[in-house]
Amino acid sequence: MKKILLVILTLLLVGCTSTPGPYDSFAKCITSKNVTMYGTSWCVHCQAQKKLFENSFQYIHFVDCDKNVQTCVDANVNGYPTWNINNTNYPGELTFYNLSRLSGCNT
Repeated sequence: MKKILLVILTLLLVGCTSTPGPYDSFAKCITSKNVTMYGTSWCVHCQAQKKLFENSFQYIHFVDCDKNVQTCVDANVNGYPTWNINNTNYPGELTFYNLSRLSGCNT
């Protein structure tokens, strides 16, 4: 019985671990440069931006403006998504090329 329970627990742990995303290094570099994406869960453009990163979006510093209204007001966020890079806001979806160029991180 213990062996069966151990096997089941092991399979659950292996199945629950997230797989590495294809852009993990890029996303981690962006975050290390203090880049922030402001948005909401309902914003279609934010969802598209997240989808671009696939599993790697987990490493992006993301502020949900529905849950952090004052933070977004203080950051002068007027639309979603808004990327803050080097203390400058860039509204709208950004391509990897533009994120790379603005942040100094390689894709």
